[in-house]
Amino acid sequence: MSTTQSDRLRGLLEPLVAAKGLDLEDIEMSKAGKRRMLRIIVDSDEGVELDACAELSREVSDKLDDSDVMGEDEYVLEVSSPGADRPLTEHRHYVRAIDRLVKFQLSAEGEKGAGELIARILDVDDEGMDLEVPGVKGRKATARRIAFTDIAKARVEIEFNRKDKKEEEA
Repeated sequence: MSTTQSDRLRGLLEPLVAAKGLDLEDIEMSKAGKRRMLRIIVDSDEGVELDACAELSREVSDKLDDSDVMGEDEYVLEVSSPGADRPLTEHRHYVRAIDRLVKFQLSAEGEKGAGELIARILDVDDEGMDLEVPGVKGRKATARRIAFTDIAKARVEIEFNRKDKKEEEA
């Protein structure tokens, strides 16, 4: 997708998405045979319900039909949430991942050098975050602080067997 088309789409859709209390995370355009696929990725601090995606999809479709930004060629429109495995790239992504286990790829410029770290995000501020690094082989978890500048990549780790805090307190 050309930068101009991407910018035009973002300018057209961002106010519509924001009016729903959502963040426009990404706009992806790809070819699917003779058709094009336009994928709009939205999110919010509370997550995104399926009904909200369906309603937004109808409004986006109407808005695109009223404009010439997609041209005359056919396309398929998909409005969805980012999914659990999306990379964490924005400050708001880290805030939304508080209390989640995250796999970090650390940059070589970091305080402790490059490498991989799996830890739970406890708190996030403007400079970085406080983490809890799980203990290995019966050892206690340890606290660690990392700066955003030390992170090359980050992605939430899916946990299937973690108990809810409320279950733990009962």
